[in-house]
Amino acid sequence: MTHDHDLVLRPTAAQTKAALDPPPGRNGGDLVVETLTGLGATTVFGLPGQHALGMFDALRRSDLAYIGLRVENNAGFAADAYGRITGEAAPLLLSTGPGALTSLAALQEAAAASAPVLAISSQVPGPGLGGGRHGYLHELPDQQASFRGVVKSVHPVRTQSQIPSAIAEAWESALTAPHGPVWVEIPQDVLLAETALPAVTAVDAAPHDLPPRPELTAVAADLLANAVRPVIIAGGGVVRADASGKLRQLAERLNAPVVTTFGGKGAFPWHHPLSLQSWLEDRHTTDFLEDADVLLVVGSGLGELSSNYHTFKPRGRVIQIEADLGKLESNHPALGIHADARLALSALLETITEQRQDATAAERVRTVLDLVRERIDAQELTLEQRVLAAVREALPDRSASFWDMTILAYWAWSAFDARRPNTMHSAQGAGGLGYAFPAAIGGAVADPTHPVLAVSGDGGALYSIAELATARQHDLDVTWLIVDDGGYGILREYMTDAFGQSTATELTRPDYVALAESFGVPGVRTTADTLAADLAKALATPGPSVVVLPALLRMFAPTHLG
Repeated sequence: MTHDHDLVLRPTAAQTKAALDPPPGRNGGDLVVETLTGLGATTVFGLPGQHALGMFDALRRSDLAYIGLRVENNAGFAADAYGRITGEAAPLLLSTGPGALTSLAALQEAAAASAPVLAISSQVPGPGLGGGRHGYLHELPDQQASFRGVVKSVHPVRTQSQIPSAIAEAWESALTAPHGPVWVEIPQDVLLAETALPAVTAVDAAPHDLPPRPELTAVAADLLANAVRPVIIAGGGVVRADASGKLRQLAERLNAPVVTTFGGKGAFPWHHPLSLQSWLEDRHTTDFLEDADVLLVVGSGLGELSSNYHTFKPRGRVIQIEADLGKLESNHPALGIHADARLALSALLETITEQRQDATAAERVRTVLDLVRERIDAQELTLEQRVLAAVREALPDRSASFWDMTILAYWAWSAFDARRPNTMHSAQGAGGLGYAFPAAIGGAVADPTHPVLAVSGDGGALYSIAELATARQHDLDVTWLIVDDGGYGILREYMTDAFGQSTATELTRPDYVALAESFGVPGVRTTADTLAADLAKALATPGPSVVVLPALLRMFAPTHLG
């Protein structure tokens, strides 16, 4: 008796010939790039190092495009952005020890943002493994241990025959909801040794679906259908699952107001009558959410920023849909549904078929937004609002933007209309500096059909200034807005508020326009009045550019401290 799977596994004559007569001159690095190609990768990011040279040498025998950055952490940020934009696992090639460890902050951000990054690192030669002190260059007692608490999964390789399966397993892990960074490490001698293994031609690593349990969606549907004041919080999981359309259908069917988290920007139309926008750091919004009798949280763990710094205390029933099992009920008791956002929202739409009538929902949303506007207007922060409006005016709707941890980005989390899902990205997951520009490089590689914007403060800009060389080398269409206030602006505010004065926040900074031009990148110094025009011109001009805005911006007053 012949089974179907026997037919699938039977090699063709051509495959048999290729397997018996593999191409000469291949090594373990070729198995890496062949596996990546077989999985569907087209682009890799990274930085070469002595132990990883086997992989990098193999790149020239492959069709993979290589984007080399100047610092491993920046290469990680670029891969993170590529993964966010494309939804594909972004390969990141790294060397051992210092090179690998320098990527940790970027991998933490990828983990926090559920960005699929496939990091492949070299390791010291096999005789140096096992935790002894052999004195190999870059030697660590247990390199994997440095990554286990950061990445989604770790996949060590010790022989060449393990390479394809380990990378395929890591690829599947990275792309199974929730997406995330994964780690593969391969010893130097395994990468360099000549291989007699056949070329890797086809690799099966399909991610698993994560559907909701039907008994849970039945209970959730009943709660929502009978709610008097339902409200929805839409997080980054909605964007990653490409579920914005499903979210809108459900919100309109329930007549439920929607607020998006900072990671969920663009998940719901900004000017929709049911949109509470993203004003989560506002007590008026917090009060409104607490008043809901049924609160549907989709794709968010309700962490620090999404809960107004843990001051949010829901009084009604909470339903939480989340692909990350560890986030279910991690902050609030809830009906926890472990599922991909798109599949869960689809299940709810199939069950909730009646249109819920509520003539007051849109009016209640307008009331909250009016209160928020009155609070902000009372603080005389016109410069900040003008600058943010200028950025929005200059940025094409389809262009992605990448924001560093800087005051203008903190404003944008609450006040910026992303207009489309998956177009606004920031480092608010892990909160490290230096994200914006290298991430914008990854975004430009992911979608070269539209210009990309990076927004940094001068402090964050100095973390990634070397990547101007990368943008110039690859002629990437990235415009970098640097808001120069002479220091770590938000830390200056925090310290002044807490201690009456700031310490260690002031910076001697370069002439950023002259610095950009030294890389062959055009730069311009602008003002709040000319920002929209200067930024629009830079975005419309092919290739990299820098726009510098000297300005001292302030944050709006917090509402969680009273």
